Amino acid sequence: MLRRTKSALLLMFALCAAPVALAQQPGSDALEVKVAAINAAAQPAAAAPENPHNPPRRVFVDGVLTTIPTDLRAQETFTGPEPILEIIQGAQGLDWTPETLPASRTLKAMAENVIYRRNVWGLEFAFKPMRMIEVDIPQPTGKMQRKTLWYMVYRIRNTGNPLEATATTFETGDTLYEATAASGSKAPIRFFPRFILEASDQKKEYLDRLVPVAMTPIANREMGGTALYDTVSVSRFNVPVSSDEVDNAIWGVAIWEDIDPQTDYFSIYVQGLTNAYQWTDTPANVDPEKIGAHRAFKTKTLKLNFWRPGDRYNEHEDEIRFGAPGQVDYEWIYR
Repeated sequence: MLRRTKSALLLMFALCAAPVALAQQPGSDALEVKVAAINAAAQPAAAAPENPHNPPRRVFVDGVLTTIPTDLRAQETFTGPEPILEIIQGAQGLDWTPETLPASRTLKAMAENVIYRRNVWGLEFAFKPMRMIEVDIPQPTGKMQRKTLWYMVYRIRNTGNPLEATATTFETGDTLYEATAASGSKAPIRFFPRFILEASDQKKEYLDRLVPVAMTPIANREMGGTALYDTVSVSRFNVPVSSDEVDNAIWGVAIWEDIDPQTDYFSIYVQGLTNAYQWTDTPANVDPEKIGAHRAFKTKTLKLNFWRPGDRYNEHEDEIRFGAPGQVDYEWIYR
């Protein structure tokens, strides 16, 4: 029995090795090509590059989309002059008088007036009217509960032209910085969104939710079936630059759950559309061992204002209006 098993194994090995041995003999080109094809088929196929562009399958009439253009400003390309508090308050022996250099070249003098420069980019944001949809949502108990969700379908587009801090040095050694638009830039942008719905009259805030069971009904209703990205999946891709000839826009949806039905005035804050930011320092909290612990950042945020002249009964999306009495329709703030 042992001899038969050993003979069978040797026979299987010979059969498997025969094509390779033949392929190595002169005049066996056909077998060589066949073996190469078999080996290639056995290798895992390379993943096809994913195209994040997901255009709608229907044409929207004029006025359906509200477009908010990018808002890049020269003062957003720098911060300062600001002191580096970790050095000013944490370093020792900074007070000394140089003998061969001007006092302005000491570490303390240079750390007292530092200008931080950076390039600034932005994404164009467009959105459809705020709407509502009723969906059966799974609950922790295992049962389904029908809820009214508020949602906003939006489009982001990378139009290029970021602002850059361009330096010009004169013969005197002085350097002048100017904020110029980098026209023709092809740099992609990654969108990491954060949508917050603030009900100002109810003093409540709601962060957008991931509701998988609502994605398909919303896509069928709004996009003719084209899949939409949620606030997590939309950050998987770089947003390529769009032009007049090529549209690389990406469509997504933000969803909110359990909104107080008595809400009349609310705002939506959209973060991630630009890398512009501001900071404030608290000198009393400076810790040289914890760099930046005393610093609080605020990011540039798009604020959209809405008005809903309805009540808690028979909620309906037709009651929601973009803009609010006595307020601007939208504004850029730091939050």
